[in-house]
Amino acid sequence: MRRTSRLLDRLHDETRAHRVEADSDLDYLFAPDVIPANYLLFLMRTYGFEAPLESALATTPGLELAVDLRSRVKAGFIAQDLLALGVRASEVTDLPQCLAVPQFRSAIEAIGWMYVTERHTLVHGVLHRHLETKLAREMTHAASYLTCYESIAGRRWSELCDAIEHLAQTRALEDRLIFAAHDAYRCHRRWLHHEPERRVAS
Repeated sequence: MRRTSRLLDRLHDETRAHRVEADSDLDYLFAPDVIPANYLLFLMRTYGFEAPLESALATTPGLELAVDLRSRVKAGFIAQDLLALGVRASEVTDLPQCLAVPQFRSAIEAIGWMYVTERHTLVHGVLHRHLETKLAREMTHAASYLTCYESIAGRRWSELCDAIEHLAQTRALEDRLIFAAHDAYRCHRRWLHHEPERRVAS
């Protein structure tokens, strides 16, 4: 367990309400009656948020100097899982994407958004184990996204926390970081709850 800092404690505390909401958004996947369609919708909506965010992060000035972005690219794993579930490649390309993801002006805003999406990976192991008991067939060939950080999620999180501390070395930068995290949580929740479902042909 990594030692927490004042900054990380502040970030954690000030985003607590958002984190509770984000955790509740996964309740349907942890339900005993979860079905393949639930998992498919989860992947589609996650792809619609992760893909544009990864594109924005990749073009953020200076971010690559603070954190290894290539090792954190996950949209390709989601696409791979969607293909394994029978979604055609053209349909993956046509999936709705969250247009509210901004182009970041600096690494401090970008890493605030990364904090939100990378935190999701901390529950992927638990979610994967649960879905293995309910959706065994799907988890056999369509779980590359949930397992892409398998055994290294803690290390990836620790590296991200180190990068956050490195970038936010003044109170003003801390404020910008936390403001960005709030924005990311709000944007992600709006995307999950207001984006209409897209019908995928079987």
